[in-house]
Amino acid sequence: MRNLAMRECGHPVRRSLGAVAARGSQVTGPACGWAWVACAVLLVLAMLWASWAGAAVAQGGAGWPEPVLNSVVGGLQSPVHITHAGDGSGRLFVVEQTGRIRIVKGGVLLGTPFLDISDRISCCGERGLLSVTFPPGYASKGHFYVDYTQQSGDTVVARYSVSANPDVANRDSEEVLLTIAQPYANHNGGQLAFGPVDGYLYIGMGDGGSGGDPQNRAQNPGELLGKILRIDVESGIHPYAIPPTNPYTQTVGYRAEIWALGLRNPWRFSFDRQTNDLYIADVGQDRYEEVNFQAASSPGGENYGWRIMEGSHCYSGPTCDQTGLVLPVAEYDHSLGCSVTGGIVYRGHDYPRMQGVYFYGDYCSGRIWGLRRAGTAWQSSVLLTTAFSISTFGEDESGHVYVADYGGDIYLLGDVLATTPTPTPTLLLTPAATRTPLPSPLPGRGIYLPIILKAWRGQ
Repeated sequence: MRNLAMRECGHPVRRSLGAVAARGSQVTGPACGWAWVACAVLLVLAMLWASWAGAAVAQGGAGWPEPVLNSVVGGLQSPVHITHAGDGSGRLFVVEQTGRIRIVKGGVLLGTPFLDISDRISCCGERGLLSVTFPPGYASKGHFYVDYTQQSGDTVVARYSVSANPDVANRDSEEVLLTIAQPYANHNGGQLAFGPVDGYLYIGMGDGGSGGDPQNRAQNPGELLGKILRIDVESGIHPYAIPPTNPYTQTVGYRAEIWALGLRNPWRFSFDRQTNDLYIADVGQDRYEEVNFQAASSPGGENYGWRIMEGSHCYSGPTCDQTGLVLPVAEYDHSLGCSVTGGIVYRGHDYPRMQGVYFYGDYCSGRIWGLRRAGTAWQSSVLLTTAFSISTFGEDESGHVYVADYGGDIYLLGDVLATTPTPTPTLLLTPAATRTPLPSPLPGRGIYLPIILKAWRGQ
């Protein structure tokens, strides 16, 4: 390696790059003043910062995590939903579209399904057993809810109870709470989730299918299709009660179950477990996929635009009335994918750079995005491209985020850095006799004090 020769304050200093890295620069002599040393150190800090920041920008924006996927379990049949029971058991519940709910316990896929209703459903395409959710206090209540398409293709929301074995449900305990006729085989929605604050059941319903919502059901307030519904299934009223704070309970011509409307196929939505905000990913028609946002403080009643809009673009013609519509906070066109899969806001504790980022993906392209707020604006960036058919995201009780490949595997989403990197190392100015060595350079950067000093002094 080439040696660098330089003279510091009348004293010759010869160091190879390797020697400098190992021992740091030796700056001695009575003529040396601290002023230029301080300037040189500040220059080092500035260049280290610039190098780190440049690398961060090259990776998709300063502060974005760099996701990695670690295999958790395989051997599933068409997994479409991942969740937990909130009962302290640490179990993952994975819904197989073909009609079974499986349990992952201690990292092992149990052989006996939690629930098997494969003989009651229609499958597959966009039909099947589509999600499961557990009410607050499940550990003492012992019942849960599923969304599936029955053999005729209509949507069913039903309640089941667990058996004496906590890992096996009683398949004969079914109580059908809601049946919604489906005019076509596609756009069935299928997501169930309990509101973290109100305890009501939220139901995602597609527009009924075909293409372009031919009957304009998503904008029809007298229909339950193309909506997010909110009902009370824990009050003891059979089959369910209407929450008194639903937005259309007193509006003539509107179904009282409606919480939000104007959706094409909200395949996956989720609540941020820290802020309680709601994220709704709506599968697009021919050109755009979108993510919608509803603040926790919302009274409901948002109209997300379909079929007037596709994403933030007019769908029904060159001009369209956008009055009262809520446009998406993120969208992408079909050069990047063809079917958005809604995700999760990370609130775990292992990956600080992932904190507060909403991760979502695309079933067709295998891409994974990150979405976050920056003041009043939103930032979205492609963070990872996979070879998977991403069918769902999910989280466990600890806030870990999981990704399902429709081919049968579940992965844990992480970051290459488990802690937030410190962009500028701490350097101590000490007397020359102590000679504190400089830290090693950033990987591939090769920034050393003697080189900077040489440039600073014009040598």
